[in-house]
Amino acid sequence: MSESVSATPMNNEGPLLELDHLRVTFGDSVAVNDVSLTIGRGERVALVGESGSGKSVTALSILRLLNDAQTSGTIRFDGEDLLAKSEREMRGLRGSDIAMIFQEPMTALNPLYTIGEQIAETIVLHDGVPANAARKRAVALLERTGIAEPGKRVNSYPHQLSGGQRQRAMIAMALACRPRLLLADEPTTALDVTIRAQIVELLLELQRDEAEKRGMAVLLITHDLNLVRHFAQRVAVMEKGVLVESGPVETLFASPQHPYTQRLLQSRPERTAVPVLPISPVLLDARDVCVDFKTKLSGFAGWFRSGRFRAVADATVSVRQGETLGIVGESGSGKSTLAMALLGLQRTAQGAIEFQGRALGSYRGRDRTALRSNMQVVFQDPFSSLSPRQTIERIVGEGLALHRPQLGADARRDKVIAVLREVGIDRTALHRYPHEFSGGQRQRIAIARALVLEPRILILDEPTSALDVSIQQQVLKLLAGLQRKYNLGFVFISHDLAVIGAMAHRVAVMQNGEVVESGDVERIFAEPAHPYTRKLLKAAYTS
Repeated sequence: MSESVSATPMNNEGPLLELDHLRVTFGDSVAVNDVSLTIGRGERVALVGESGSGKSVTALSILRLLNDAQTSGTIRFDGEDLLAKSEREMRGLRGSDIAMIFQEPMTALNPLYTIGEQIAETIVLHDGVPANAARKRAVALLERTGIAEPGKRVNSYPHQLSGGQRQRAMIAMALACRPRLLLADEPTTALDVTIRAQIVELLLELQRDEAEKRGMAVLLITHDLNLVRHFAQRVAVMEKGVLVESGPVETLFASPQHPYTQRLLQSRPERTAVPVLPISPVLLDARDVCVDFKTKLSGFAGWFRSGRFRAVADATVSVRQGETLGIVGESGSGKSTLAMALLGLQRTAQGAIEFQGRALGSYRGRDRTALRSNMQVVFQDPFSSLSPRQTIERIVGEGLALHRPQLGADARRDKVIAVLREVGIDRTALHRYPHEFSGGQRQRIAIARALVLEPRILILDEPTSALDVSIQQQVLKLLAGLQRKYNLGFVFISHDLAVIGAMAHRVAVMQNGEVVESGDVERIFAEPAHPYTRKLLKAAYTS
């Protein structure tokens, strides 16, 4: 029997949301087991737990967005049973009275429509305002969520935005109709520390604006315990589909009762980087790298020519054998674009990139195939980078089939099982598909796919952003162990400065496409010279 989370509503109308003995199963698998939870009007409740604990399933069940699931118990919103409503009635509630910020914005946003069109569609559908007025509100929402040049970005398609910008667009869409209940599933996962602080303040501001009118409540699903401490009023802890502990944030953080809660609160990134030998050779060397993108000019000129946007400007970085280079900066600063250029997956406008003393452009034929084996990447969004039509065995083993053709089927399977075990996934996953896993589990599978080839250089683009704190710690220790064992070089991109402090030997700070400061990570974190670096560090420790 799970513990019921009580709420003190803002008025006498009763709780806004009530889950009573909720149970969700997929076939014989129980995802949520006997969960009882209530949320008052205007209240902020956080739901925390490891990936796969049932947090997202609980949220999706409220909106009845689960396919092939059997749901029992009661879900009441403002006194009405949501499980008894028709699909048409639920469509009227979704986006209007109950909105959701999804965990993976790239898969939640429609790639065929601009960001502005998608936000405006919600406003037109639920509020019935004209298209022009809806567009103006979309621009204002993008500005409030911290997107630079909102009047320009409103015309961008999802693939033209960074991961953090897409997440902010999702938040703008969810807030468009001022919902009474906001289900926020990892809303700050892809955001840098400064924008995360802005989003938290935005949600609090919206609650204050609506306090006397509708009293927007928030169910925050997150693995970021620092965010929980600064945002939520109460917290509920889930383990394996069961609610194991709940209470006011201050009380639970000060004296957690359940062993699982204690373990979560004790999970913090620990410094794992060991000194790099001075004689260690340089694996990857990039000098004065510039990357340009074409942009559409406004007005009549746009019919005849395009402009250029410089996403990376004169970046110089290097990685030695056994070394981790951390790259930090706000979303849109050029971190991921630089990483793609280092991999040879993004054309450069100028500059030189060498792997083991040889220019990337000189690799041809078999040499280029070997280069791909030696340089692997873990992408930011694990769901869109994993084929939905392949089993986990095929996904993780695909690189082995291509680069290690001498391995037989049994040997290849054994290697896949071994690397999955190292990232915390057991062999029962072999014949399952990506959609059957949580966001954190998919990220671990993506890491396993990159590690299985034992590359010389591993580029990690926000590899722990979707992981809860305990699994994050496991993965960081795993990566550090593999680095020591195989003398791997890492390029580690992250907005989590605590993770960079634990993993990196050196750090490069990027702002507006430029490397504004670089050097030994401990020195820069202790005595940052650039104002932007100081701003990032201040936001990291106060947000």
